[in-house]
Amino acid sequence: MKTVSNFYYFCAFNFKDMKTRFLISGGGTGGHIFPAIAIANRIKKVVPEAEILFIGAADKMEMRRVPDAGYKIEGLHIYGISRDLSVKGLWKNIKLPFVLLKASKRAKQIIREFKPDVAIGVGGFASGPALRAANKLGIPTLIQEQNSYPGVTNKMLAADVKRICVAYDGLEKYFPKEKIVKTGNPVREEILHIEKKKAEAYEFFELSPEKKTLLVVGGSLGAKTINKTMSDNVNRLKEMGIQVLWQTGEAYYKQNQMELSMLQSNEIHIVPFIKNMNDAYSVADYIVSRAGALAIAELSILGTPTILVPFPYAAEDHQTKNAMALVEKGAALIVKDSEAGEKLIPTVEALIQDDQKCAEMSQNLTQFALPQAVDNIVDNILAL
Repeated sequence: MKTVSNFYYFCAFNFKDMKTRFLISGGGTGGHIFPAIAIANRIKKVVPEAEILFIGAADKMEMRRVPDAGYKIEGLHIYGISRDLSVKGLWKNIKLPFVLLKASKRAKQIIREFKPDVAIGVGGFASGPALRAANKLGIPTLIQEQNSYPGVTNKMLAADVKRICVAYDGLEKYFPKEKIVKTGNPVREEILHIEKKKAEAYEFFELSPEKKTLLVVGGSLGAKTINKTMSDNVNRLKEMGIQVLWQTGEAYYKQNQMELSMLQSNEIHIVPFIKNMNDAYSVADYIVSRAGALAIAELSILGTPTILVPFPYAAEDHQTKNAMALVEKGAALIVKDSEAGEKLIPTVEALIQDDQKCAEMSQNLTQFALPQAVDNIVDNILAL
């Protein structure tokens, strides 16, 4: 059973009859959105009467995922610096200061109307204007940094926020040391209570419980390199005697739906997006994944033997840094994105043939688990 601090109970008792308002901002990818939702869900358990409002980027996936989770969200029209050197990309960068100014004004308007008691930033384009506006209006603020190398937005906000919740050691290089609290990364509550080899999960995905299952996920938006490697090696995967549950990402699936439909078989199950990841994790004997912070947090709790393929264009290559923290402790394997076409499938094949290696990796991986992360973060939010 999870243990919760005395302070947590104190807060639950004192807030239960109050209309406390919490603002949560950030998004862009599942790595920001799902931790934010996990925080919101925990707040609602501790403070049932809480009012929670999200602020996200108007054209990003949070505008769908947050309402699906039962929360209200306001969208800001905002984007980041474009690395596109075309005329279109350069024009976007010229307009960016005006876009940021407009987003900041809108964020301030939303905050004045909502009147939050505390504002939480989880990273992503929208959290910058939202948290800056909250700071200017005198509202206590907290940011949650998921990665071993912080994003630009959180580094900019660090000087003015009250607390900074982190998941890795060594972040005092980027943030004021006195504000840092190591909490870990929040994961969805259902991940903490997964029933391995659940019959209903096999049935849902139309998989056989008699076969080993490889789960392939490229993050919430998909991973082009992983998808291409999988597509090119379907027959080889079939020869391994395993079955594959492969999430492509919605955009890739739409663009290649005809080709992917031809690859579908009893052994190869292809889906654009998996909403019920707890069921996917339940059936997985091996996992191929990107190395985003949320993925690392979930995989550490699961302990499933994993091959990480870090996204090479993440800021300061932080996914590789995330992955190497595990690899150096024998908790995962790594394949560079640039070498995936050549090395990923042989690495999968070698892993499924080495039961002892799998057992050692599983044991080492669970040592990175911080299942109390969301409790620790909410403790710090309520303390503000």
